[in-house]
Amino acid sequence: MKQPDRSRVLKNIENCDDPVKLRQYMKNARERGADDVYDAAFQRLISVQPSAQVGTIAHDVWRTIYAFEELLKEERGRTVRLSRTRQKIQRDGEVKTVMDLTLKADPSDGFLMLKDRGILKLSFEALVVARADRFPSDVIDAARARLEGHGFDYQSAYDYWSR
Repeated sequence: MKQPDRSRVLKNIENCDDPVKLRQYMKNARERGADDVYDAAFQRLISVQPSAQVGTIAHDVWRTIYAFEELLKEERGRTVRLSRTRQKIQRDGEVKTVMDLTLKADPSDGFLMLKDRGILKLSFEALVVARADRFPSDVIDAARARLEGHGFDYQSAYDYWSR
């Protein structure tokens, strides 16, 4: 059976800034088995939600948070907020929060949950590696070591975060 042309839908997603519509695209794509459409809508959704300026660490941190919350919402069927992470960001800011979690001796619960789902590219550690010019070397080394220690090729973080 011939696959339908999804270029129009993908173009609509590319230009959509409405989280409600993007979630509907995701739902429809899941029902139809259109993984490329789902992925495009998901990536767009997590890109339009942060209020921080695109290209900043703050924007990237919030992209990660929104992505993880969205995945948890899909799994659990209800809204889930990363309350402790959000509180720490409010207290310390995005960069310090990422650095503190990356430098912890043990990986955060969020890191382990992302690993279990096969999406370590969304971890703060992957963000640190991809945006190495914005973090101290000890934080970068810790991020690389943690990612490698959990079987993630940190080089692929560059591909994801350079979108």
